[in-house]
Amino acid sequence: MLKPDTWALTILLACLTALGPLSTDMYLPALPAILRDLDTVHASVQLTLSVFLVGFAVGQVFYGPLADRLGRKPVLMTGLAIYAGACLACTLAPTVEVLIGARFFQAFGAAGPVVLARAIVRDLYEGPRAGQELARMGSIMGLAPAVAPFFGGLIASAGGWRLVFLVSLAFAAAVLVAIWRRLPETISARETAPFSARALVSAFAGLLRHRAFAAHLAIVTLTYSGLFAFISGSSFVLQDIFGLSPAGFGIAFGICALAYVAGTLAGQRLAPRRGAEATILIGCLLMGAAGAAMIVAVLVAPSMLAVVLPMMLYMAGVGLAMPQAQAAALMPFPGRAGTASSLMGICQMSVAAIVGIAVGMTHGGTALPLALIIAANGLGAAFVFLATGRARAAGV
Repeated sequence: MLKPDTWALTILLACLTALGPLSTDMYLPALPAILRDLDTVHASVQLTLSVFLVGFAVGQVFYGPLADRLGRKPVLMTGLAIYAGACLACTLAPTVEVLIGARFFQAFGAAGPVVLARAIVRDLYEGPRAGQELARMGSIMGLAPAVAPFFGGLIASAGGWRLVFLVSLAFAAAVLVAIWRRLPETISARETAPFSARALVSAFAGLLRHRAFAAHLAIVTLTYSGLFAFISGSSFVLQDIFGLSPAGFGIAFGICALAYVAGTLAGQRLAPRRGAEATILIGCLLMGAAGAAMIVAVLVAPSMLAVVLPMMLYMAGVGLAMPQAQAAALMPFPGRAGTASSLMGICQMSVAAIVGIAVGMTHGGTALPLALIIAANGLGAAFVFLATGRARAAGV
């Protein structure tokens, strides 16, 4: 069985959190091919991204609270099984409507591993060590968006977009076997209250009344929404507007993802020395500056570099801020880590889904709408951090 403070456990948890990025990033280069093959429109193809976030948000309503009661491992394996079945449905989808529905259930399944990976970290680690573990997972997970679009482009070019979903199925199956064989149960004390809608709403409301949790939750949500704006819009902007090939897009996207990895690595070194809050501040300021720089760049000299270079700065800020903000949000709730992680994911994905729809609706012949949405989220995260200093310092 895997033990805490080992790289083997960290890698397995990182694979769980990578399911979400893999499910979006690997098929991004294939979006134009899906558009042509299923004879549909941009808005429908964009919906395959946005509905993923809706399914992800819906799934997170259940996984955390159930895992607080039933244990991490059985709920985790159930989520992986749902994800694998939905990958098969995506592979066989004859129409874009079927693909959209299958993507919803793919996301519903993927929500469990992502929620419970954070809860397992909270089960096993305390304080700065939890933030360090999430940053380590982020460093490994960051390799997924770094390489996924590139290999997704190669897979789609070699075998079509359906093969991309088969590869996701194989990855999920391998992780499921590893969980079954190697992961011990990590929860120490299970929630005894019965699971009900009223109890769930009451638990979520109690978490939101915790001002430090709400502040860190807002930072995580805005940070991820800016990231998802780039995920959902970059394929069309960089390929349709600036003429990159699928492989070229994969390289550009991978460079941005490596900037995220660099941010997480910097966060691992900075947080123990300067503290988690100082690390979050630096990340938020980087994201705000990156968003503003992208607006100026696409107005003055619109090009692929005008989008990619500022996005690298934004991604570095995400790597600094998000793992530390996630850990800080979960720390006050050792007995409700699953429920707190679920609420975090619900808010994160719900807002990102709205952002993804906005990106699709404003798609046109310019990169300016994408830059404006990314900037709004980056500057918003910086504003929330600066405006909630007392609440976060009080820790209540």
